[in-house]
Amino acid sequence: MITVADLRSAAFRLKTAMEAEADTLNTADGALGDGDLGITMRSGSRAIAAAAEDLPEDFGMALMGCAQALTKASSSSYGTLLATGLMAAAKQAKGREGIEPGDLSGLLVAARDKMMARGKAELGGKTVLDTLDAIATALDGAQDPAAAAVTAAEDAQEAFRDKRATIGRARIFADKSVGLDDPGMLAMTKIVQAVTGR
Repeated sequence: MITVADLRSAAFRLKTAMEAEADTLNTADGALGDGDLGITMRSGSRAIAAAAEDLPEDFGMALMGCAQALTKASSSSYGTLLATGLMAAAKQAKGREGIEPGDLSGLLVAARDKMMARGKAELGGKTVLDTLDAIATALDGAQDPAAAAVTAAEDAQEAFRDKRATIGRARIFADKSVGLDDPGMLAMTKIVQAVTGR
């Protein structure tokens, strides 16, 4: 079972990773966006880590606490989307002390769908939604969920690198986006690597 204690540990790993990856994410975002994704992720992860010790033992409410901390720390579109996804997952997990690894795929689907609605986006546009979709699919019945999640995120990033961005700010760059990693997909890969400790 994945418990709130595991969530707290993941929050601290995420903060450490985002401190280290901030410049990389800013550079990637600078090529297809406004260049502040690393700042967003660093401030957001710091806020989540700061809230970690006080998270309630209800897993859903703990996820909600992470979402609220992220919302307060970041008003960026990416931060808002991530918080939206966390809130959707929180509703699914509310009232439980923890979740089974087999529940992860369903929580990610809930997060993905709410983020799609919030961002008025569809799959296939070379966004973080494509990463979440790939991870959710890979986690369904996975024997090693952590490894499956990381591999799916990395593979999705590679699969979409040579595609054209059609959604969000990156779509403005049209064909120039081909050959470049989507910043949101890259950030999600870093997030998954961090929280799984892989």
